Amino acid sequence: MQIEDTHQTSVPNLDSYLRQLEEEGLAHDAAQPEHHNKRLNLESPTARLLQMLILAGRRRRVLEIGTSNGFSALWIADALRRLPGAEPLVTLERDPDRAAQARKNLACTGLDSWVSVQVGDATAIVAQLPGPFDAVFFDADRISAPAQLEQLLPKLESDVLLLADNALSHPAEIAGYLRSVSSLPGFVSTIVPVGKGLHVAHRLSA
Repeated sequence: MQIEDTHQTSVPNLDSYLRQLEEEGLAHDAAQPEHHNKRLNLESPTARLLQMLILAGRRRRVLEIGTSNGFSALWIADALRRLPGAEPLVTLERDPDRAAQARKNLACTGLDSWVSVQVGDATAIVAQLPGPFDAVFFDADRISAPAQLEQLLPKLESDVLLLADNALSHPAEIAGYLRSVSSLPGFVSTIVPVGKGLHVAHRLSA
Protein backbone atom coordinates (compact mmCIF):
# COMPACT_ATOMS: atom_id res chain seq x y z
CA MET A 1 0.00 0.00 0.00
CA GLN A 2 1.36 3.42 -0.93
CA ILE A 3 0.23 6.78 0.36
CA GLU A 4 0.53 9.78 -1.89
CA ASP A 5 2.98 12.33 -0.53
CA THR A 6 1.08 15.62 -0.42
CA HIS A 7 2.62 16.75 2.88
CA GLN A 8 3.62 20.37 3.11
CA THR A 9 5.30 21.74 6.21
CA SER A 10 6.08 25.18 7.56
CA VAL A 11 8.74 23.86 9.94
CA PRO A 12 12.05 24.73 8.23
CA ASN A 13 13.84 21.69 6.80
CA LEU A 14 11.57 19.18 8.54
CA ASP A 15 10.99 17.08 5.43
CA SER A 16 14.69 16.84 4.63
CA TYR A 17 15.49 16.10 8.27
CA LEU A 18 12.95 13.27 8.32
CA ARG A 19 14.44 11.81 5.13
CA GLN A 20 17.91 12.03 6.66
CA LEU A 21 16.75 10.29 9.85
CA GLU A 22 15.05 7.56 7.85
CA GLU A 23 18.17 6.88 5.77
CA GLU A 24 20.43 6.95 8.82
CA GLY A 25 18.09 4.62 10.70
CA LEU A 26 18.04 2.06 7.90
CA ALA A 27 21.83 2.13 7.60
CA HIS A 28 22.25 1.87 11.37
CA ASP A 29 19.89 -1.09 11.70
CA ALA A 30 21.47 -2.93 8.79
CA ALA A 31 24.85 -2.74 10.54
CA GLN A 32 23.52 -3.93 13.92
CA PRO A 33 23.54 -7.71 14.49
CA GLU A 34 21.71 -7.36 17.84
CA HIS A 35 17.99 -6.63 17.59
CA HIS A 36 17.89 -4.59 20.82
CA ASN A 37 20.47 -2.16 19.40
CA LYS A 38 18.39 -1.28 16.36
CA ARG A 39 16.34 1.92 16.13
CA LEU A 40 13.45 0.19 14.34
CA ASN A 41 11.91 3.42 13.10
CA LEU A 42 8.58 3.44 11.32
CA GLU A 43 8.65 3.27 7.55
CA SER A 44 7.79 6.71 6.19
CA PRO A 45 4.47 5.57 4.59
CA THR A 46 3.35 4.26 8.00
CA ALA A 47 4.47 7.48 9.68
CA ARG A 48 2.54 9.52 7.13
CA LEU A 49 -0.60 7.43 7.67
CA LEU A 50 -0.21 7.86 11.42
CA GLN A 51 0.03 11.62 10.95
CA MET A 52 -3.00 11.67 8.65
CA LEU A 53 -5.11 9.72 11.16
CA ILE A 54 -4.24 12.17 13.93
CA LEU A 55 -5.01 15.16 11.73
CA ALA A 56 -8.22 13.78 10.23
CA GLY A 57 -9.43 12.55 13.62
CA ARG A 58 -8.46 15.86 15.23
CA ARG A 59 -6.67 14.09 18.06
CA ARG A 60 -5.51 16.52 20.75
CA ARG A 61 -3.99 14.42 23.55
CA VAL A 62 -1.74 11.68 22.17
CA LEU A 63 0.42 9.12 23.96
CA GLU A 64 3.23 7.22 22.24
CA ILE A 65 4.78 4.15 23.87
CA GLY A 66 8.23 3.56 22.36
CA THR A 67 10.10 6.73 21.36
CA SER A 68 13.39 5.32 20.06
CA ASN A 69 15.23 8.28 18.48
CA GLY A 70 12.07 10.30 17.97
CA PHE A 71 11.34 9.63 14.30
CA SER A 72 7.63 8.91 14.77
CA ALA A 73 7.38 11.58 17.49
CA LEU A 74 8.41 14.17 14.91
CA TRP A 75 5.54 13.14 12.62
CA ILE A 76 3.03 13.19 15.47
CA ALA A 77 4.26 16.53 16.83
CA ASP A 78 4.02 18.06 13.37
CA ALA A 79 0.36 17.00 13.30
CA LEU A 80 -0.48 18.21 16.81
CA ARG A 81 0.96 21.66 16.29
CA ARG A 82 -1.59 22.19 13.50
CA LEU A 83 -4.65 21.33 15.61
CA PRO A 84 -6.30 24.04 17.73
CA GLY A 85 -6.35 23.07 21.40
CA ALA A 86 -3.92 20.18 20.98
CA GLU A 87 -1.42 19.42 23.75
CA PRO A 88 2.19 18.24 23.34
CA LEU A 89 2.72 14.56 22.62
CA VAL A 90 3.63 12.42 25.63
CA THR A 91 6.14 9.77 24.54
CA LEU A 92 7.76 7.06 26.67
CA GLU A 93 11.22 5.53 26.22
CA ARG A 94 13.01 3.14 28.59
CA ASP A 95 16.51 3.71 27.15
CA PRO A 96 18.08 7.01 28.33
CA ASP A 97 20.46 7.17 25.35
CA ARG A 98 17.63 6.83 22.84
CA ALA A 99 15.59 9.40 24.75
CA ALA A 100 18.54 11.79 24.52
CA GLN A 101 18.73 11.19 20.76
CA ALA A 102 15.02 11.90 20.48
CA ARG A 103 15.32 15.18 22.39
CA LYS A 104 18.22 16.20 20.14
CA ASN A 105 16.26 15.44 16.97
CA LEU A 106 13.22 17.29 18.26
CA ALA A 107 15.32 20.32 19.17
CA CYS A 108 16.96 20.35 15.74
CA THR A 109 13.55 20.69 14.08
CA GLY A 110 12.11 23.16 16.59
CA LEU A 111 9.40 20.69 17.64
CA ASP A 112 10.76 20.02 21.13
CA SER A 113 8.05 22.20 22.70
CA TRP A 114 5.47 19.82 21.20
CA VAL A 115 6.83 16.66 22.81
CA SER A 116 7.34 15.53 26.40
CA VAL A 117 9.85 12.66 26.48
CA GLN A 118 9.55 10.58 29.64
CA VAL A 119 12.20 7.97 30.46
CA GLY A 120 11.60 4.70 32.28
CA ASP A 121 9.52 1.54 32.26
CA ALA A 122 6.48 2.31 30.12
CA THR A 123 4.04 0.19 32.14
CA ALA A 124 5.08 1.91 35.37
CA ILE A 125 4.86 5.38 33.81
CA VAL A 126 1.47 4.67 32.24
CA ALA A 127 0.09 3.83 35.68
CA GLN A 128 1.00 7.35 36.85
CA LEU A 129 -0.13 9.35 33.82
CA PRO A 130 -3.23 11.46 34.47
CA GLY A 131 -4.89 11.22 31.06
CA PRO A 132 -7.24 11.53 29.34
CA PHE A 133 -5.88 10.51 25.93
CA ASP A 134 -7.78 10.43 22.66
CA ALA A 135 -5.08 8.51 20.77
CA VAL A 136 -2.43 5.99 21.83
CA PHE A 137 0.32 4.65 19.59
CA PHE A 138 1.90 1.38 20.77
CA ASP A 139 5.35 0.97 19.23
CA ALA A 140 7.48 -0.69 21.89
CA ASP A 141 7.99 -4.38 22.61
CA ARG A 142 4.35 -5.44 21.89
CA ILE A 143 4.48 -8.07 24.66
CA SER A 144 3.87 -5.44 27.35
CA ALA A 145 1.14 -3.65 25.37
CA PRO A 146 -1.83 -5.57 26.92
CA ALA A 147 -0.75 -4.57 30.45
CA GLN A 148 -0.30 -0.96 29.35
CA LEU A 149 -3.69 -0.96 27.64
CA GLU A 150 -5.33 -2.24 30.82
CA GLN A 151 -3.74 0.58 32.81
CA LEU A 152 -4.90 3.11 30.23
CA LEU A 153 -8.55 2.07 29.92
CA PRO A 154 -9.90 4.48 32.56
CA LYS A 155 -7.77 7.25 31.04
CA LEU A 156 -9.11 7.04 27.49
CA GLU A 157 -11.63 9.38 25.93
CA SER A 158 -14.86 7.83 24.66
CA ASP A 159 -13.81 8.73 21.10
CA VAL A 160 -10.37 7.14 21.23
CA LEU A 161 -8.02 5.88 18.54
CA LEU A 162 -5.65 2.99 19.33
CA LEU A 163 -2.75 2.35 16.95
CA ALA A 164 -0.10 -0.37 16.98
CA ASP A 165 2.73 -1.10 14.54
CA ASN A 166 4.12 -4.53 13.50
CA ALA A 167 0.70 -6.16 13.17
CA LEU A 168 1.87 -8.08 10.08
CA SER A 169 5.61 -8.42 10.75
CA HIS A 170 5.30 -9.84 14.29
CA PRO A 171 1.89 -11.56 14.48
CA ALA A 172 2.81 -13.86 17.36
CA GLU A 173 4.18 -11.07 19.55
CA ILE A 174 1.26 -8.72 18.95
CA ALA A 175 -1.42 -11.41 19.30
CA GLY A 176 -2.02 -10.69 22.99
CA TYR A 177 -2.59 -7.01 22.30
CA LEU A 178 -4.98 -7.78 19.43
CA ARG A 179 -6.97 -10.12 21.67
CA SER A 180 -7.15 -7.44 24.35
CA VAL A 181 -8.47 -4.85 21.91
CA SER A 182 -10.98 -7.25 20.35
CA SER A 183 -12.45 -7.97 23.79
CA LEU A 184 -13.20 -4.29 24.44
CA PRO A 185 -16.81 -3.20 23.83
CA GLY A 186 -17.56 -0.56 21.25
CA PHE A 187 -14.34 -0.83 19.23
CA VAL A 188 -13.99 -1.47 15.52
CA SER A 189 -10.57 -2.35 14.16
CA THR A 190 -8.61 -3.20 11.04
CA ILE A 191 -5.04 -3.87 9.95
CA VAL A 192 -3.74 -1.57 7.25
CA PRO A 193 -1.12 -3.32 5.07
CA VAL A 194 1.34 -0.45 5.08
CA GLY A 195 4.94 -0.92 6.24
CA LYS A 196 5.00 -3.69 8.83
CA GLY A 197 1.24 -3.51 9.32
CA LEU A 198 -0.59 -0.82 11.29
CA HIS A 199 -3.43 -1.99 13.53
CA VAL A 200 -6.09 0.72 13.87
CA ALA A 201 -8.89 0.52 16.44
CA HIS A 202 -11.50 3.18 17.10
CA ARG A 203 -14.17 3.53 19.77
CA LEU A 204 -16.93 5.93 18.88
CA SER A 205 -18.53 5.82 22.34
CA ALA A 206 -17.81 4.13 25.65
